[in-house]
Amino acid sequence: MWHLTDTPVTGALSSPLRKILAEGSTAARHSRFIQDLANGQLPIGAYAELVAQHWFVYESLELATTAMADDPVAGRFCFPELLRVPTLEADLRFLHGPRWQSRITALPATTTYCTRIRSAAFGHATGYVAHHCTRYLGDLDDGQWLGAAVWEMYNFRRQGYRFFVFEGVNPELFQARYDHQLDTTPWTHAERNTFLTEVTTAVQLNLDLLEELGNRWI
Repeated sequence: MWHLTDTPVTGALSSPLRKILAEGSTAARHSRFIQDLANGQLPIGAYAELVAQHWFVYESLELATTAMADDPVAGRFCFPELLRVPTLEADLRFLHGPRWQSRITALPATTTYCTRIRSAAFGHATGYVAHHCTRYLGDLDDGQWLGAAVWEMYNFRRQGYRFFVFEGVNPELFQARYDHQLDTTPWTHAERNTFLTEVTTAVQLNLDLLEELGNRWI
């Protein structure tokens, strides 16, 4: 079980957020599943299952994006250039064929993750932004490393790994823009605490999913 170290909530909100995400990122990179996947030690089916679980999570999150687009706070974080469901579906068609939807199943950890998104991110700006930044900022950071490893180890060329490719997005510049948006969000102290608590929950849900994948494939 990953344990977050104490994180203050004074000053710029992006600072404690970065600390939480960095600690979660380190734990994810050192998970058995990600380590073995990045080293090419797992069958292609393991990677295909990771893509499928991502689709379930992102479908829930991007439905929340649609629902929260008109919210005065959450709407500031609805960046269309980040949407992943179309690229995930393209990857799944490549990996599973045209009937990919009938060939994938949400794992128990994924179902728990999606249930949390539905309860926290629909109608609650703090919950929406918490799950949004945890997923997308993580993909713009660790996703680039993992995408490059998967591309090399599994001999992908133009298809199968598009989830990791953010067309027209400069990760460093975008993350700076995201930090500014977050630091200028007029949340109360209680809302900031609620946001960071939900980020911690989102990080743990992702780690639980990776652990379940590891138990299945290793």
